[in-house]
Amino acid sequence: MHIVILGLSITSSWGNGHATTYRALVRELVRRGHDVLFLERDVPWYAAHRDPSGTWAGRTELYASLDDLRERFASEVRRADLVVVGSYVPQGVDVGAWVQGTAKGVTAFYDIDTPVTLAKLERGDFEYLAPHLVPGYQLYLSFTGGPTLQRIERELGSPAARPLYCSCDPELYGPCAGKPRWDLGYLGTYSDDRQPVLERLMLDAARSWPEGRFVVAGPQYPEGVVWPSNVERVQHLAPPEHAAFYTAQRFTLNVTRRDMVRAGYSPSVRLFEAAACGVPIISDAWEGLDAFFTPGVEILVSHDARETLGYLRELPEAERQAVALRARARVLAEHTAEHRARTLEGYAREAASGRAP
Repeated sequence: MHIVILGLSITSSWGNGHATTYRALVRELVRRGHDVLFLERDVPWYAAHRDPSGTWAGRTELYASLDDLRERFASEVRRADLVVVGSYVPQGVDVGAWVQGTAKGVTAFYDIDTPVTLAKLERGDFEYLAPHLVPGYQLYLSFTGGPTLQRIERELGSPAARPLYCSCDPELYGPCAGKPRWDLGYLGTYSDDRQPVLERLMLDAARSWPEGRFVVAGPQYPEGVVWPSNVERVQHLAPPEHAAFYTAQRFTLNVTRRDMVRAGYSPSVRLFEAAACGVPIISDAWEGLDAFFTPGVEILVSHDARETLGYLRELPEAERQAVALRARARVLAEHTAEHRARTLEGYAREAASGRAP
């Protein structure tokens, strides 16, 4: 297939998780023989934090404006077998309308932020998607599964809402040599709704256990956050550094955004990446978590600092390692970028044939 993807960013991982998802998916699609063009809006905040060229596969082109996009890439969109518009694309409503009016092949909306998107639509916030566009996309590809998919079809009129979850790239994420530096770590950009959970599950635990070693990595945390003295801060980690960061932790913490907890069935890419690195995960609780990992067997669930400290100080070392190995095996069997590329192929093929995926 000739595939065109219009996404938030593939060139910069600064402050967003979209880049790693797109990079892994595009690479696997290219490996499977597809011609993939990724179109990205050239914006200053990503231009200032671009990762080294060659970090991603396929063809990538930057466009300066909506007019620039239309003038330079209409022929590519018109001849494509599949055109995918991602969530949070600047002027996404206008981009989507143009794609639907230009493309001759299958069109799809790839929602990497499904619960956030639906909450925005309920508020009348049409930043990158508007309700009238949803029926015009033949596929609604969602990072969230479960009942949300039926809701997208029933309430928004999508012809086919299907899960295309995040994934891990086993070429970037795997066990690294070395002894752990920290007892518990967290990797994630600051958000208002995640911070109280981070406080409850990690920072309160750090305050209660001064001898413990903790670390939080990620940008955009406000100056007003009070960090316990035994919590180290790392401002930003590029994807090539993630595996070593995870492996330097005895346990890693997963914290889910509020909208994703409400929707359920919304795994974070950090879950799959950390598991692929062979690091045991402590996660907050949400509906559908057991569809991806078996709690108590492949993942550990915590509700407060007391439970977190129980895992850190009381779980036998053999069981700590066993949890990590079981989670890694699950990810490699079900949640790699190659799995997602094959899934996307199937959806596109069936949509093109006129059959419901």
